[in-house]
Amino acid sequence: MKTKNLFKQVFQLKETNCTIIADDESAINAAVSSIRHHRKQLEKYIQTHQKFLYSLQPVPVDKGPRIVGLMAEASEKANVGPMAAVAGVLADLAVEDMALAGSEVAVVENGGEVSAISNQPIDIALSAGDSPLSRQIGFRLEKFPIGVATSSGLFSHALSFGEAEAVTVFAVNAGVADAAATAVGNLIKGDDCRGAVERGIREALGIEGVRGVFILYRGIVGRAGQVPQLIKVST
Repeated sequence: MKTKNLFKQVFQLKETNCTIIADDESAINAAVSSIRHHRKQLEKYIQTHQKFLYSLQPVPVDKGPRIVGLMAEASEKANVGPMAAVAGVLADLAVEDMALAGSEVAVVENGGEVSAISNQPIDIALSAGDSPLSRQIGFRLEKFPIGVATSSGLFSHALSFGEAEAVTVFAVNAGVADAAATAVGNLIKGDDCRGAVERGIREALGIEGVRGVFILYRGIVGRAGQVPQLIKVST
């Protein structure tokens, strides 16, 4: 991400590994506090609701902290387990608190999932492991708020049942993008590469809140919906 004239901080808490960018230094502290608070609430909830942690299907939630409700809502839309949305929802909540702190540029990248508001374009790189396009191309984000998430069946530590180098989803927020990228990524597999990509595109655009999708699979590139401008990433 380009960070000219902006404040930037890397923050790690257990599995959460974030890059936080803002135009106001105090908003960085707001983001860190937000992540600590919501992670603690989630961990406490999971202690007595183990199904929420392990399920690969949506889990109904009647009562619980806000992060749990948002994760359940995103996972229901994409028909995946709630933990598929955890990184994105944490990023969304942090950006929300940064905005409340007065920041007009608030970007949180959490393990590859991005939540952002901004009054200026934000460039992000596509990360796809050993693919020749990885960190060579990216996207110029210009319409905000936005959530961006990438799932990979080859290069990610996150659970995926697919084989795509990258499935990048652009959505109304990072929670939905995170869950949707997982759902779509699970479908991209097999020797019928074009068919798999087309199937993934249909799935993505059928998920409420998804604006666009970019898929990279065995040399086939698929894109549909509102995908931001592709850019060459300078190294």
